[in-house]
Amino acid sequence: MLGAHLAQCSRSLASSSSARAAPLHTSAVLRAVSARARKTHQTLKANVQRREELQRQAQQNRPHVVLGHKAGDEAKWQNCDLAKIIVTEEDIRSTPLPHVDPHEGSIHLPTYYNYGVGETEKEALFNVLPALTMETTVRHLRKQVGDDTLAMAQHESTASIEELQKLNMFTRLVDLRNANARGIAYENRRRIIAAFSEPENPNDTGRPEVQAALATYKIRNLWDHLSRCKKDIASRRSLRKLVHDRAKILRYLKSVDEDRYDSVLERLGLERSAVEGELVV
Repeated sequence: MLGAHLAQCSRSLASSSSARAAPLHTSAVLRAVSARARKTHQTLKANVQRREELQRQAQQNRPHVVLGHKAGDEAKWQNCDLAKIIVTEEDIRSTPLPHVDPHEGSIHLPTYYNYGVGETEKEALFNVLPALTMETTVRHLRKQVGDDTLAMAQHESTASIEELQKLNMFTRLVDLRNANARGIAYENRRRIIAAFSEPENPNDTGRPEVQAALATYKIRNLWDHLSRCKKDIASRRSLRKLVHDRAKILRYLKSVDEDRYDSVLERLGLERSAVEGELVV
């Protein structure tokens, strides 16, 4: 009887204690904590998405680190000084063939010359040397013919035609269309060095503007090559190195003279954001 009463009292105490503790174990607190965590997670996710979108927009608006201008803005490259200096294979093929007109005695010289032939060499090769050759030939003919005027005139005419034929072959020989890729690259480097050097020192290869122009020319050539041969990993590494080397040269020039820096960027068809900051090639 006493045991049954004690068991009933313990059961009533247990039920009352569980009833008092029930509010402490409801899901209301858990739901509040879970909602707060979900809100924090959604806020963090929205911030990450917004940051990625801003980075994507900045990358789209940033100029190409290799080409130096924004996508579709080819006019910036085509109107710059470097693009006007460089000679391409299409430019060479579009020029007329050099030839000599034997009837008029006129010479149609090549538009672009191979072997680094400049204005001084052209004057010597096509004006001075032919005249000296004819003068020497006429002197020898006079010793052989003597005072025979008719024979002398015939020999002079024959010698003049032969000299024009030799000149015709020589003009074709020095035409740049006979050069290979290395010959065209040599001519372009010579033109770039002359154009970006100072007038007082026309062959100043150590000038930062000259080095930046030569690096840009090499970068353009490698980019065209990689557009055709996408699996050339070695050339891709060389392109990456050239892009960073050009940035170092321009960074040095900016520290020396910012006006020269802005001027060379305009002449190379480059934008500031394409050569400054982190460059990912």
